[in-house]
Amino acid sequence: MALAFDEYGRPFIILKEQEQKTMIRGLEAQKANISAGKAIARILRTSLGPKGMDKMLQSPDGDITITNDGATILEQMDVDNQIVKLMVELSQSQDYEIGDGTTGVVVMAGALLEQAEQLLERGIHPIRIAEGYEMASRIAVEHLEIGTYISEV
Repeated sequence: MALAFDEYGRPFIILKEQEQKTMIRGLEAQKANISAGKAIARILRTSLGPKGMDKMLQSPDGDITITNDGATILEQMDVDNQIVKLMVELSQSQDYEIGDGTTGVVVMAGALLEQAEQLLERGIHPIRIAEGYEMASRIAVEHLEIGTYISEV
């Protein structure tokens, strides 16, 4: 802690909390982000399906919402982690484009993150993992297009 003065002579205190904080990098940061994404997926997984459980959410001003809708649950959450924010955006875009499946896409993303974590632990580079997911996505889309074509015939 240090005392300093601004250009008008007013004193202010400089707190050196930044020195106490440590920044995580590399594999440790990747695993922390994956862990946050998996946590959100776990929260929503229990509300999926016909036997899905409702969640009781309380807003900061005391309003209570009971729902099993993934979009509503994510909307009500106050998140700071960038990966979790991406998952919230994923859910919102699914809701906007399709109107359904918001919980499913987050649970699916969580499962992909889980598999990516295992690959990272085996020493596979994150770019290779992303390329593999991209390749799998292209193959899945091709099969869906072929299946659509066959069902139309």
